[in-house]
Amino acid sequence: MVFSLLTRPKSRLNLLYRQFSATARIMSLPTTTDAIIIQKTGGLEVVEKKTIPFPKPDPGSIVIKVEYLGINFIDVYYRTGVYPFKKLPAVLGKETAGTIVALPTDEAVLNDDTYKKNGYKVGGKVAADFLGTHATYISVPWKFVYPVPDNVSTRTAAAGTLQGLTAYTFFEEAYKVKKGDKILVHTVAGGLGLLMAQLGRARGAIVIGTTSTPEKAELAKQNGAAHVILYKDQDTVARVLEITNGEGVEGVFDGVGKDTYGICFLRLLFILIKKARFDDNFKLIKRKGTIVSVGNASGPVAPFSPLRLVEKNVVLLRPTYVSRLVYPGQIDHYPLSMTNYTYTPEEAYHYGKKVFELIGDGTLKINIFKEYPFTTEGVRQAQSDLVEGKTTGKLIVKVTND
Repeated sequence: MVFSLLTRPKSRLNLLYRQFSATARIMSLPTTTDAIIIQKTGGLEVVEKKTIPFPKPDPGSIVIKVEYLGINFIDVYYRTGVYPFKKLPAVLGKETAGTIVALPTDEAVLNDDTYKKNGYKVGGKVAADFLGTHATYISVPWKFVYPVPDNVSTRTAAAGTLQGLTAYTFFEEAYKVKKGDKILVHTVAGGLGLLMAQLGRARGAIVIGTTSTPEKAELAKQNGAAHVILYKDQDTVARVLEITNGEGVEGVFDGVGKDTYGICFLRLLFILIKKARFDDNFKLIKRKGTIVSVGNASGPVAPFSPLRLVEKNVVLLRPTYVSRLVYPGQIDHYPLSMTNYTYTPEEAYHYGKKVFELIGDGTLKINIFKEYPFTTEGVRQAQSDLVEGKTTGKLIVKVTND
């Protein structure tokens, strides 16, 4: 030991310093955390804020003191059981931002090249995209933690991480949007839709959007949509074909799901219509075009035959860029939404860096519609407003007080 310290004093002392520092930081971590949990699936009434034990961090994880939460439809999917948790009770939420409290202690992680590139440091601003993280303190595997640059606040990061990564990765890998493309973005005035409109415009594409009101249409145009269709008053298929001179669009990004054009008031009529609504995408897509099913805001798309793709040689995708589950004391994989576009640390680093560069230089402007308090009532109201379509842009929850 003495010989090794004498022959390699700098490396050995650095190792001892990191080990000592990490131990000291873990000893100072909280024993409990306030979290947004559900004990069973159901309506808004199952959402509650509770104090729960804070588990011992995994050696490969980063501990974060959370400042803001991002509210997303995936929170609703898990709350209602569309996406099932492996076990309950469970912590909701997949998007957070705050500051680093403790770094990993695993020597292999600390020596990983991609880990080093991220430049994590205690006190540094970060955003996390990991399921089960709507809490005051969270422990997240390092590759799902994104450094936030100096020119981006944690408030903006909490509002822009998940939807920014979704927009960018889908425009890169689901269908690579390029100059001159004509694309259709459903619900274009939502948080994701506005970012897709901005990114499409930045790439030189012609963005056509659908929305429900003239006010939302104006907002979408301000964010890059060249044409906006009011789906309640206009025939979307006819209007898209008119705009594209009968050719259709190269790409469709549909985040609504089974009922792309709104909720029918009669349940029977809804069942008969829901499949036809999504099928309208096939009528307005160009030959060899791509339909990207982005989400399930009104429920999953009804099954249909692959022969439906034959008429125009259409490509259909239902991608996810990342989704993992975390429970107290363990990390687990969720089979329905495996990591895809940010599966490896290198992919996560690449796309995270790109997205925050675009946010930082103003190419992507994050529209925050409303900020809610970190209470049971606050989170319930945020989910309610999101589902009822009362919002444009992003909803966030403020966790810490200034």
